[in-house]
Amino acid sequence: MTPEEFLFHEARLLDEQRYEEWLALFTDDATYWVPLERAQKDPFETSSIIHDDRTLLELRVKQLRHPRAHARQPLARTVHQVSNVAVDGLKVNSNLVVLEFRNEKQRIYGALVEHKLRRKGDSFQIAHKRVDLVNSEGELDGIAILL
Repeated sequence: MTPEEFLFHEARLLDEQRYEEWLALFTDDATYWVPLERAQKDPFETSSIIHDDRTLLELRVKQLRHPRAHARQPLARTVHQVSNVAVDGLKVNSNLVVLEFRNEKQRIYGALVEHKLRRKGDSFQIAHKRVDLVNSEGELDGIAILL
């Protein structure tokens, strides 16, 4: 599998709500970061929208599936569009557009994404994922999806 195919596979898992399989794409020491500020250098110097380790990612997936997680019900339907993939060894940059439909509303997110991958057999795992939303400093009406 190429890095580009891996990113397409990750997007498909999210769109098909196969969250446990998506979680399995991450290494045990993985980080998942959605910075608050444009060009933010460090997740610890400034607040972040999301800055999760593997344990917190597991909790997010459990919350999505929990029957009393009313704020997340119904689960959003999404389409993740990955494009402009640029591979530099095990660092992969891409553009992401996510369409979300939930509670009769459609929202659109755009982002620049950086994956740092590790080889695992003939595929990869995600060691670090950074999602820079183009509107990160604007009003975000509660992100209830995985980007």
